[in-house]
Amino acid sequence: MDTQIRQIAERIKELREVLDISMDSMARDLNISLEEYGQYESGLKDIPISTIFGIASLLDIDYSVLLTGESPRMDAYTVVRKGEGVAVDRYKGYHFESLCSNFKNKVMEPMVVTLEEGAPPPELVMHRGQELNYCLQGRVKVTVGKNEFVLSEGDSIYFNPALPHGQQAIGGTTKFLTVITE
Repeated sequence: MDTQIRQIAERIKELREVLDISMDSMARDLNISLEEYGQYESGLKDIPISTIFGIASLLDIDYSVLLTGESPRMDAYTVVRKGEGVAVDRYKGYHFESLCSNFKNKVMEPMVVTLEEGAPPPELVMHRGQELNYCLQGRVKVTVGKNEFVLSEGDSIYFNPALPHGQQAIGGTTKFLTVITE
């Protein structure tokens, strides 16, 4: 089990228990099975970022607390230098770097996502809010519902993330900016 995944799972379990929320309630509110939720909380299965956002919302905390174990402290501005954002490797070939994890009361989450070609196709996810993907490098295939779009450097897509969606690198390493609103 990956150390980072285990740490996130432990934080979720501890906070859920402190708040006296049942696993059944969490699974129901996240619209997933109790078995799947149990796998996330035990660290047996990686948690999609959209589910981390959902869990954080249910626990009434900033998602950064789950990722880092620390509460955001800034409320006027936060500067993130190149390569110094909170980084998370979601699964083989998918890496993201948060660009505002230390800012309190965020209404959007900007991240730079790096996808490696040849990584397994992504599991499609759904979440609340709105989402923007802006291709910075390479080419990325974006699936939204039953539609697929190929974005090249400088292209973007804005969509409703309540539709099943995912991204996959095409033709080499791909980087894109994603901005997700709550």
